[in-house]
Amino acid sequence: MATDVRTRPVHPVDEVLPAPKLAIYGFQHVLAFYAGAVIVPILLANAIGLNTQQLIHLINADLLTCGIASIIQSVGFWKVGVRLPLLQGVTFTAVSPMIAIGLAAGGGTDGLLVIYGAVIVAGLATFFAAPYFSKLIRFFPPVVTGSVITIIGIALLPVAAGDAVGGAGDSADPSSGKNMAYALGTLFLIVLIQRVFKGFMATVAVLIGLVSGTAIAWLLGDAKFDAIATSDWLGVTTPFYFGWPKFSFAAIVSMLVVMLITAVETTGDVFATGEIVKKRVGREDVARALRADGLSTTIGGVLNSFPYTCFAENVGLVRLTRVKSRWVVASAGVFMIVLGLIPKAGALVAGIPYPVLGGAALAMFATVAVVGFQTLSRVDFHDHRNVVIVATAVGLAIYVTVQPGVAQAVPDWAEILFGSGITLGSLTAIVLNFVFHHIGKDIGPAVAGEPGNLIRLDQVNQMEREEFVATFGGLFQGPDWVVERAYDQRPFRDTGDLRHAFQEALFAADPAEQNELIAAYPDLGGRQVQEGASGPDSAQEQSVHGLTYLPEEEQLEVDRLTDAYRARFDMPLITCVRDVQDVKALVAQGYERLDNAPVQERQTALIEIAKIAGHRFDVLVADANPIHTARAR
Repeated sequence: MATDVRTRPVHPVDEVLPAPKLAIYGFQHVLAFYAGAVIVPILLANAIGLNTQQLIHLINADLLTCGIASIIQSVGFWKVGVRLPLLQGVTFTAVSPMIAIGLAAGGGTDGLLVIYGAVIVAGLATFFAAPYFSKLIRFFPPVVTGSVITIIGIALLPVAAGDAVGGAGDSADPSSGKNMAYALGTLFLIVLIQRVFKGFMATVAVLIGLVSGTAIAWLLGDAKFDAIATSDWLGVTTPFYFGWPKFSFAAIVSMLVVMLITAVETTGDVFATGEIVKKRVGREDVARALRADGLSTTIGGVLNSFPYTCFAENVGLVRLTRVKSRWVVASAGVFMIVLGLIPKAGALVAGIPYPVLGGAALAMFATVAVVGFQTLSRVDFHDHRNVVIVATAVGLAIYVTVQPGVAQAVPDWAEILFGSGITLGSLTAIVLNFVFHHIGKDIGPAVAGEPGNLIRLDQVNQMEREEFVATFGGLFQGPDWVVERAYDQRPFRDTGDLRHAFQEALFAADPAEQNELIAAYPDLGGRQVQEGASGPDSAQEQSVHGLTYLPEEEQLEVDRLTDAYRARFDMPLITCVRDVQDVKALVAQGYERLDNAPVQERQTALIEIAKIAGHRFDVLVADANPIHTARAR
């Protein structure tokens, strides 16, 4: 007898794609990542006075370690590596502190050795502190993670824009039409491929855009590959190439602060990637990701590189291509190891013109922000505390990102905070969430009342039944049984939970009770509404499209409709007026509903009642939150 062997389906994250696809998708990640990967050693070398040969070695070491770190994070072993499609790169947060450490130690290789000592210690500290940091996950609700992810995407966009105008420094030329043509042409090609093609072609749109843009630039003489001829075929970095590391207490403390901030960024990237690939992220996942960061950073200090973190740039690529396999990132890691060992290969990739890279980066980085928007959509913004948290965090992040010179206005110890919009915005979101939601009594958002006499969620949870019915009875016409049964579902976690309680009570009732409720509602555009007999809420709702003062001809048309509806279904025509465009659309929709079966139309009436109650609930909450009301207006 044959046995029914059932196997668990493989999650897209764990799917091993065919070798050709792994190679192509992986190389696409490398191209998208390359400029960001090498910028840190370039900035550091120039700042502390290293020569060209030392810079080339730093770049090779950086790429080699990036590859090793990406494989550790994506493939994982023991309790190390989150096993998501997350690519590792040197954190930008460390640039300013490392320059400060290097210059304080005299610059050159002497300064480099002190940097490496701090990097090794900070990496080990991160590795061992990872499980303790992960226990703080309750301080990272959607209002924090959504803010951080949004900030990461927005803060990276100026980097993309800088590449699009020719790169940083003297090479930047915003007035160049050629730079704009390369950047927008690459972006347009990526969008066009995404629109026209499906499947494999759509997933490699970024790669095609980069290769096509570079080819056109080369034909026009704007892509230079001279460095290939002068680069060596083989360049192997050795541990402690520049000498044995030196350990400075002040440098170590500075680097520990960097790694703490990096842990916050990594946590945001892990949550962002979890959102994209539809995989739940928990405490142990965060711990595994941070252990990988710590181990990779320690390896970086040994192999002449720097602190590592999950690269947000490539999170956007995962979102854009929808290729979720972590083995693609592992293949990208192999490519980077090869690039780190073969300087000629690295020089080839380095030939991509900045404007072409910038055009692709605009699409990728913006998609990171979109993931943040999706996360923030789960936040209860009726709770004005959440509005303050997100607005302040994003505002400060933009302030520092657009005006980087403000970092010079603060003491030296604070430059690390004000030197990065991602750092300042992320920490702001975390601190404000702690202050608003974890210090003092959590009285909850205002859900009813008016300024000076607000009714907050904790007060709702403590109400007697009669008071609860008096507060929320106006959400429904006629009988109070919906509100009374919603009361039985206390305590409510947030305004969304309270709203759902009314909906569940409405649809769970028996048919006789539902019929009683339906009969309590007035006809669409009925005379009793115009005369105020149905209450101020009905009058206000139906006045949206002028149903309370219709011209005689239109009033007769509405009356004919409602009479025909009542004759067919023996109940009033109930429509949520706010959700329909105008009177003409209301009448047309009403006549269409005459063709429904009675059972279907009864359910439609209940849905319309739920919509009306939802709008009335929004009015209650808005009246209790004047800033929310002003924003809505």
